[in-house]
Amino acid sequence: MKVFVVACVSAAMGIGFIFVLREGFISLDSYVKKSVPNWQKASPLKLIDVPLWVNEPLQTKIYAAAAPNGNLKPNEETARLVRNNLVRKVPWLDQVRVQTTHDSIQISGKWRRPLVLARSSMNKFYVDSDMVVLDYVPLPNLHIVRIEGLPLIIKTPLLGRVWQRDDIASIDISNFKGRENTRFPHIVLYTKDNTEIIWGAELREWPKYLESTDEQKLAKLYEYYKKHGSLLGGVTGVKYINLCDPQDNIPLPVDKY
Repeated sequence: MKVFVVACVSAAMGIGFIFVLREGFISLDSYVKKSVPNWQKASPLKLIDVPLWVNEPLQTKIYAAAAPNGNLKPNEETARLVRNNLVRKVPWLDQVRVQTTHDSIQISGKWRRPLVLARSSMNKFYVDSDMVVLDYVPLPNLHIVRIEGLPLIIKTPLLGRVWQRDDIASIDISNFKGRENTRFPHIVLYTKDNTEIIWGAELREWPKYLESTDEQKLAKLYEYYKKHGSLLGGVTGVKYINLCDPQDNIPLPVDKY
């Protein structure tokens, strides 16, 4: 599976674009680890249904946040304490659930899988598909291989909060590679007022569908934003922005964004 994601953000230095090529397997989240590291066996804390991409350093960080003082007993009071710690300190888990057995404290929830790796003036951080900010931990089993064109962010966003960005609200890849309907766009971006930005085919797939090149699409999107100052349809008076049509290409050098 290859996914090309474009998000539009603003920062103190002006508009910038995030271009992310993520390569991996569609089934990566479908399997969970069977083995348990030796260091974990001595602790009553147990993470349940851990995706394959979650490595030991990230698990260690979560365990440390869940029980910074150690000496845990598997009872309801401890379960409440652990859950409160996770909700406050760990953005990686959503919908946190903590249950106890006679000898363990079991932690489960919805894992936030990083989509974007960004950098501020001092720190690196991840952003998931809901634009929630995650702290940086090296994840070699999860392929996030390139980010280009992002202007310097002076202040690191707060962990666990939604990264406030300009205009773009969501990215729809439900028709990736035309798996639902080959005649419909494979990738569509939606602004906050539901204006469609029709990206079209996946990265480097434009020749198969006689679309604009990837560079031309980016140039058109940048030129549109520069001209109108927004991608919102309510501001610009349009219902959609079509980046696919090769007949209306704007000859912009792509390094201008």
